[in-house]
Amino acid sequence: MFLPEEAVTLGGLPAGGVPLAGFGSFYAGGRQVRIEGRPIAQIQFTPTVDFDWDPNGLFHIEQAYVQWFMPADRRHDLPIVLLHGGGFTGTMWEATPDGRPGWLQDFLGAGYPVYVVDNVERGRAGWCPFTEFWPGPPILRSAEEAWSLFRVGAAADFAMRRPFAAQRFPTAAFDDLIRGSVPRFPRQTDDAAVAALGAVFDRIGRSVALVAHSQGGEIALRAALASPERIAALVLVESSGFPAAGTAAGWPVLQVVGDHLDATPLWIDLARRYRTFAADLTRQGVRNDAWFLAERGIIGNSHMPMMDDNSTDIAAEIAVWLAGVRS
Repeated sequence: MFLPEEAVTLGGLPAGGVPLAGFGSFYAGGRQVRIEGRPIAQIQFTPTVDFDWDPNGLFHIEQAYVQWFMPADRRHDLPIVLLHGGGFTGTMWEATPDGRPGWLQDFLGAGYPVYVVDNVERGRAGWCPFTEFWPGPPILRSAEEAWSLFRVGAAADFAMRRPFAAQRFPTAAFDDLIRGSVPRFPRQTDDAAVAALGAVFDRIGRSVALVAHSQGGEIALRAALASPERIAALVLVESSGFPAAGTAAGWPVLQVVGDHLDATPLWIDLARRYRTFAADLTRQGVRNDAWFLAERGIIGNSHMPMMDDNSTDIAAEIAVWLAGVRS
């Protein structure tokens, strides 16, 4: 069993200004595979070093990579696990595109231990390039697609970089958002991602608050339903995944949804499904809240509330909600 309090204290090492008692990382899940029958290839490590590369042998694939952080001022026992959305890695939680502290620092500042996941085939989790194991090729989101899909502005206004009125995303730093995009597979690796996230829960060894964004909501819901004893609360930030009607465990659920939901037919449909999901949970007697931020008087949030100009305020409200469901 792995618990961060077993780590050596690091004496106030700062993360975005938050003193830490310790931090570390680990890999979880995946499987070993053996490659045979591929030809040996001559490659160059450097302009002066040739090497005969043998692609055959034993490899480990489909693992998750996790960084954990323990605040020096720990006020909550409940660990928060942050799961990225599609086309991103755990770095999306570390800082905003315009350089402000991200939700990682916000939740640490609220006194929570935090685990940041790079799930299967993302970031430092790594991935095997052999086509035997991946339904290639992967896709990469363009800046134009992100502009409209993330509800920064209308598709026709991308060239002028003209955002929606009252937009809270830092549009001057939009290119820094795109720098964080990575290739990914649309959904064919979901089963492996669910299994890897379950292995993360097992490695942590206690119930967690799982905070997931966008496509990560689908992975989070499936992993939570597969290991309900590992979940204390589920926070879905503009999730694009929903369980079948009538399928839920007993843990509380919070949905966080931004503004401009009439921007595209996709978002009109997703907004309807957020409400249907909340109503279904209520019928089942599951404690849940659906924060449609614009209806709460918080105008202008994009698909990326952890990066918007009020990101710290939203994180603070989530931290209070988590404290409440544990009381």
